[in-house]
Amino acid sequence: MSEAVLSTQSASQQTNIRHNWNLAQVKELFDLPFNDLMFKAQVVHRENFNPNEVQVSTLLSIKTGACPEDCKYCSQSARNKTDLEKESLLAVEKVFEAAKRAKEMGSTRFCMGAAWRNPKERDMPYVLSMVKGVKELGMETCMTLGMLSEDQAEQLQEAGLDYYNHNLDTSPEHYNQIITTRTYQDRLDTLDNVRTAGMKVCSGGIVGLGEKAVDRASLLAQLANLNPQPESVPINMLVKVEGTPLENVDDLESFDFIRCIAVARIMMPKSHVRLSAGRSAMNEQMQAMCFLAGANSIFYGCKLLTTENPETNQDIALFEKLGINTETVVDDNERVDKLVKTAIVDQQHSDLFTNAAL
Repeated sequence: MSEAVLSTQSASQQTNIRHNWNLAQVKELFDLPFNDLMFKAQVVHRENFNPNEVQVSTLLSIKTGACPEDCKYCSQSARNKTDLEKESLLAVEKVFEAAKRAKEMGSTRFCMGAAWRNPKERDMPYVLSMVKGVKELGMETCMTLGMLSEDQAEQLQEAGLDYYNHNLDTSPEHYNQIITTRTYQDRLDTLDNVRTAGMKVCSGGIVGLGEKAVDRASLLAQLANLNPQPESVPINMLVKVEGTPLENVDDLESFDFIRCIAVARIMMPKSHVRLSAGRSAMNEQMQAMCFLAGANSIFYGCKLLTTENPETNQDIALFEKLGINTETVVDDNERVDKLVKTAIVDQQHSDLFTNAAL
């Protein structure tokens, strides 16, 4: 094996994962010249992942609307005057049918979301059956059901749930401007219960909520300082919904969003960074820049719970243009092999690059 391959393999195995980021250090990353930030993010990305693979998930709303929380961005909050049609918990068989279709379209993970503050005990048998059935299809499973008790987290883990999603949404400093019906600590407690039960964590946030730049830095510091860091980090761009308090908030500058992706990749080098809600408002070039910045996960499908998402065939067409393949589920040994192969390809094409310092 060549020295270049060994060097890349060693770097990927020894990536320094930190849990002591302070706000000044994160702001320094955000303040880097854009080209320098992108280069740094791409180097970190290549040390830990195949840069031409993207993990693909599908998200299904299994219970829609009438949520008692007051999240100011959400179409599903009962406190917001949106035209969303409420739906009760889906029948288990309908969930299985949707999962089968998702697998046929290339998704490797099936995510199920319910608009609850927290699941009631009467609901648990149904959601546990959903987890077991989707697992039997050979897919990874993820759920987002609101806050979880320790016992509920254990039940989901025993049923075979791989990931639990519970976003921090925004910084601790900006949080009360967005949500008042549950605390930041409530969210952290749920993540602790998920970890203690032995499941993987999916946790990220939303940008474009009218927050300041320092709030975006603070959010990423909160996520990166979790120990362990989340395996999946969805970065959402606000989808403004008529009837919510944030329907007229100013749009986030595209480069500010791309910077969030790049800084998240640098701070959480081994996490999948998901280019999540808001993609329907992004052109192909912006999405390509996000992939270059280190995003390596998306949702397939025309909807994310209740908001728009690009059609699956649009994503497939974009992947073909960029030479991106969908990531398969692999174990740690297979991941190392893939990193070595990536290093070999990089070395074979090294003549395409010159050292700008010379």
